[in-house]
Amino acid sequence: MSLSITSVVQMCLLTSEPPRDHVEVRGGAAAKGHLPGSCYDRVCMEPSCSETPECLLNLPCSLHSCSSLTPRHAQKGHSTHVADGVWEDVPSKTTISAENEVEAQKLANNYKFGFRKWKSHVTERPFEDRSEIVKELYSELNIIKPNTGSLITCGNVLYVFLFGWWISLVYLLIGVLMFITIIGVPHGQLCFRLSCYFLWPFGKAIEKKRVNTYVWLFLGYPVLAVAHCVLGLLSWLLVFTIPVAKMSARTLRTILLMPPEQVHISSGRRVRSILCCYHALNVYYYKYTVDGINVFAVNLLPLVVISMVIGYVDQGNQVVSSEVKFATAIGSIIPLSYYIGMGIASISAQSNFAVGAVVNATFGSITELTFYITALLRGHRQDSKCLEEIVKSALTGTLLGCILFIPGICMIIGGLKHREQRFNSRSAGVSSSLLFISIGGVFAPTLFSKACGNLVCEDCTNSSGTNSSNGSFNLMWFSSLWSVDFHKCFRPLVYTVSVLLPASYIIGLLFTLKTHSHIYDIHIGDSHASGHLDAVVHWSRWRALLILIIATVLMSVCADLTTEHIQPILNHPGISQYFIGVTVLAMVPEIPEIVNGIQFALQNNISLSLEVGSCIAVQVCMIQIPILILFNAFYDVGFVLIFSDLHLWASIFSVIVVNYIFMDGKSDYFQGTALVVVYLILLALYFFAPSPAGC
Repeated sequence: MSLSITSVVQMCLLTSEPPRDHVEVRGGAAAKGHLPGSCYDRVCMEPSCSETPECLLNLPCSLHSCSSLTPRHAQKGHSTHVADGVWEDVPSKTTISAENEVEAQKLANNYKFGFRKWKSHVTERPFEDRSEIVKELYSELNIIKPNTGSLITCGNVLYVFLFGWWISLVYLLIGVLMFITIIGVPHGQLCFRLSCYFLWPFGKAIEKKRVNTYVWLFLGYPVLAVAHCVLGLLSWLLVFTIPVAKMSARTLRTILLMPPEQVHISSGRRVRSILCCYHALNVYYYKYTVDGINVFAVNLLPLVVISMVIGYVDQGNQVVSSEVKFATAIGSIIPLSYYIGMGIASISAQSNFAVGAVVNATFGSITELTFYITALLRGHRQDSKCLEEIVKSALTGTLLGCILFIPGICMIIGGLKHREQRFNSRSAGVSSSLLFISIGGVFAPTLFSKACGNLVCEDCTNSSGTNSSNGSFNLMWFSSLWSVDFHKCFRPLVYTVSVLLPASYIIGLLFTLKTHSHIYDIHIGDSHASGHLDAVVHWSRWRALLILIIATVLMSVCADLTTEHIQPILNHPGISQYFIGVTVLAMVPEIPEIVNGIQFALQNNISLSLEVGSCIAVQVCMIQIPILILFNAFYDVGFVLIFSDLHLWASIFSVIVVNYIFMDGKSDYFQGTALVVVYLILLALYFFAPSPAGC
């Protein structure tokens, strides 16, 4: 095969589109960031080098095979020169564009090591700059639209069956009551009109007429208030029917307090009205926020109160079973995790990197650590190893979910929308290498125990098969068999690992925040030209800190209730206790992180989606497990850093698979499916595995 120099150069230029590691925010002109020292920034010009496989396959050019390299482009902050075949690079800066400095700080934190990735805005966005879809979500239902299309939609018909018929019936009954009182005839007529309105309110407008008569509705208003409160609560909890909740709230606050002579229902010909609704259902309400918090997290917050009430009031399980209490307690962790994440992001975005790193390191793992420590304490009081094994299963499940499931599901959803997404394979390789170090350190005591310890067979089946026990091998009695060597060798090894892992984490923080902080150049976008210079934050630093403390306290309460009522779940004969630990207890606290990763993938920022899982996995190994070891050193709860074979090989296999997937720097839904399938296979292993010995 013979190729001209020009064609080879064109091939390198066309096939080496750099991955997008920069952040593009609406209204800002973000500059592209390129990797220095790669074939993205170099073009092979010599014939001896241009025809090498490295250049043809879009791989980094080899210095020993190419004596002359020419920079493809010169970027500000990226200085290069060629001398005797030596290429010197100054790392180029990644430009981040945002609406204001606080948002830019938050976006920069997303790329920093040790910072949890956060998608939601921490500042208020100008309403006039929002899209028409978002403006519709926050409308007050008082504007008459000229062209709305057909009003007979599935959502409107569903409204009639869910809400319309019974709220209309309530108005009809109240109207009859008002006619019986004679003095309330005008209000009865109003109730009849509103009965017809709420049966099908779409396209109709309630207007105020200029009449001087004003009579309060004494008998009917309390009943209608209760009915509208129920209607508003149900429609709000369904999220997508929030327009019905807004319609009910406006009716309760305004229309029912007006004189009946002033209320007029028309076909909606004027420009403005008191109430005018066209659609009962809007699928985009999943974006709706209340004070910066997503509506789903807001709706789940009352679950915290419910779990505490039924958990501590009904301690004898006479009204509510332990299974229900466990479900409500574990479900309460979801909104609390979201509030903790919002608090961390708010403080980090308004502080310097050092404060943000401390907040992320302390509160970033508080959700998981609260549950782990609570479970270990309860297991110690009960003199049972079962909860310790559940903690180890939850730790391993978090690793597997963050390494396999979160990147996999993000690749699938992002690939379905964008077909193929590119990411910085070198950056992903660094994260994968860090995962190798972390998992190697965490499982080093387990490998040491297998190399130097003895397996104890508890109730093994003999050759004749007369013993019918499970025959499981257990290492939990390692210390009693080899007590001298255990204290001399094993425990110092555990303490050494628990020191080296946080030290590696601190080195990563120093690298990102101190020595190489110049890599990130925060640039405020052009959106400030419209006059939005001042950022209005949802939560100030003190408010965010207060919410963090309150959420942490509530998290400890919910964790205590979860461990208290988990035993009936663990005693279920059809489900392995390993499976409960690696699924429910491991992944429920990470649901907000999964949502963030999916949102990044939908915005074609797959790099941050992959970093979401890697960041959590690294914190599990380098922060959470060393803290558990430190806690056990001061208050012995019997936590021994020895994992089962299933945990060991599942974690190692997961890291190997992820490294293989991340090699090419590209992602699509097929690669994501492969990761999710591997994750489901491992879950199947845990599902059919026998429960840990002693449980």
